[in-house]
Amino acid sequence: MAADGLEGAVIAFDLDGTLVDTAPDLIGTLNVLLRDEGLPPLPLDDARPFIGRGARWMIERGFEAAGEHLHPARTQALFDRFIIHYRDHIADESRPFPGCEAALDDLRAAGAKLVVCTNKLTGLSVALLDALGLSRRFEAVIGADAAPAIKPDARHLQAAVDAVGGDIARTVMVGDAATDAGAARNAGAHLVLVSFGYTETPAAALDPDILIDRFDQLPPACARLLSACGAPPGQL
Repeated sequence: MAADGLEGAVIAFDLDGTLVDTAPDLIGTLNVLLRDEGLPPLPLDDARPFIGRGARWMIERGFEAAGEHLHPARTQALFDRFIIHYRDHIADESRPFPGCEAALDDLRAAGAKLVVCTNKLTGLSVALLDALGLSRRFEAVIGADAAPAIKPDARHLQAAVDAVGGDIARTVMVGDAATDAGAARNAGAHLVLVSFGYTETPAAALDPDILIDRFDQLPPACARLLSACGAPPGQL
């Protein structure tokens, strides 16, 4: 199925692990902190599931995996150091997943409004998208600090939809993890998950409406969901 029937629809995207493979730079920054604190760095594959709930969560999980439980006050200090280093290295190795840009262009050409809905800070999100030449494809970027609450809270996704003048009933959330699935279900939006992202629970086990393995599958998946005659999310 071609990407027809998307005029005015909203496609909301998670960022890390969905649009962009950011793990090398995020975990690279985490490992800088670990080394500075005299702790062993984490292998990339071991730390990838820690991405998706914001930098504080990743720092806490990363230090626990390295053998140290953090006091909240120490987490804040480490977070501040993390942001400074990460901002300077935000796109050293991070790249869009294969086929991402073509899929975004196809969705826009079909009339969809594209928005980023991410637990990453908005400024960092915009800086990353700018560095990779992706910003022009999105009408808005709603990060953790630009919404009343973060995913999986429905208000984050609703804020993203409102920012582009959309309707939650004609919205598809595209993500990779439980936070994205929760936001979509809590808000009453459709849900597409990618199989190649960062998640502690396998994407297939999160019961998406459609699971995709490649970005060229996304435009037809969105078209299928949004032309399903009003079928409620989760019953397609």
